[in-house]
Amino acid sequence: MGNRGRASGTPPVLGIIGGSGLYDIDGLVNQQWKAVSSPFGEPSDELLFGELDGQQLVFLPRHGRGHRIPPSEINYRANIDAMKRAGVTEILSLSAVGSLKEHLPPGMFVVVDQFIDRSIARTKSFFGTGMVAHVGFGHPVCKRLGAALERALKELDIAHQRGGTYLVMEGPQFSTMAESQLYQSWGCDVIGMTNMPEAKLAREAELCYATVAMVTDYDCWHPDHEHVTVDAIIKVLGENAVRARALVKRVAPMLRERADPCAYGCQTALDNALITATDKRDPALLVKLEAITRRALAQ
Repeated sequence: MGNRGRASGTPPVLGIIGGSGLYDIDGLVNQQWKAVSSPFGEPSDELLFGELDGQQLVFLPRHGRGHRIPPSEINYRANIDAMKRAGVTEILSLSAVGSLKEHLPPGMFVVVDQFIDRSIARTKSFFGTGMVAHVGFGHPVCKRLGAALERALKELDIAHQRGGTYLVMEGPQFSTMAESQLYQSWGCDVIGMTNMPEAKLAREAELCYATVAMVTDYDCWHPDHEHVTVDAIIKVLGENAVRARALVKRVAPMLRERADPCAYGCQTALDNALITATDKRDPALLVKLEAITRRALAQ
């Protein structure tokens, strides 16, 4: 059967992708920013390596420190590839979102379990001509990580919902009223600009992945939307960041004990996904894919 994901007995490495304020976590020790190069280009920033309550942690500010990079210009492939090269085995993604449901007010956290991808200007796969792959994505987040996040949120008494659909729009502009109402009619819970193709690439990289969507405001469908001030949104953003840091600190030790590959198959996603015949594979592309396909091609 070959190597089924991460070797048994090897402790997990937790990757965090989110806002720049999230690395300021009480108790994060042995901190070191390091540049990690990727054949897919430049990641958003250097990666912060550290340890939290015995759990190895790697943090990447999605937009770069100082929020330099807009959603459509983030190099998602380089970010995920760099995390893989850094030894990350699971990723917690924290994202600011708008709410499409009355019962999900500002300050609510949603542990997302589904996505609808409406982004249109982003490269969405590591693979291409010369090495084709089709990974399963029916269940796009890791249930094990979702369960750990739910447990941590309950322990912290943070208002949350387990399960929900995240509509990923292109941006950088926000929705029109008609778009917002359309997404509501589809049953979406929250709307944001950053989790695609991040989640798809994490699956291709055989990384466990889960999203916590942090509501900052109601989208423009809400009758009170126009009365929301920038100051009010910034206040919620700050409060959400405090809760997010507490969440990471609480959930990290819950994940450090797992020494076997993920029971849900996240880390063997490429087992039946690589389609291109061996003699038709592009050697140059294979070199770029080395970190992504190392386990699958070693079988």
